[in-house]
Amino acid sequence: MTIRNMKKSDAEKILEMMRVFYSSDAVFSNGSDEIFKKDIENCVNDSPYLVGYVFEDKGEILGYAMTAKSFSTEFGKPCVWLEDLYICPEHQGKGIGTEFLGFLEREFQGCIIRLEVEAENTKAVHTYEKCGFDVLPYMEMKKIVKS
Repeated sequence: MTIRNMKKSDAEKILEMMRVFYSSDAVFSNGSDEIFKKDIENCVNDSPYLVGYVFEDKGEILGYAMTAKSFSTEFGKPCVWLEDLYICPEHQGKGIGTEFLGFLEREFQGCIIRLEVEAENTKAVHTYEKCGFDVLPYMEMKKIVKS
């Protein structure tokens, strides 16, 4: 398996995966094609904030991930948010997620890696805990500011 940066030619396949991911119980909000297309566009157009990754084996895309860069004043370090991590159902349980988390650790040494996960997504929670992630006792809040 190869982990590589997302390319424009991946857009349609990633869009299909995002539709499945965001309609699942693993994600709190449903998103929209408009948002998904903007996310993919940012991933493939060298955004300084969002990076897209593809998991590929013999030309087949097995899944994707997106990370967002920021800084954590709480921890005094650069921060990488794991925004999306999706693996096609037929490829789940094969260690792809664990391999990607190790890739992130090597890629972003000295950073804090953060993510959100639904508590009911027990397989994902188990993977994250197995890879050394700790549960934080935060309530997250949001406000979308209209333009």
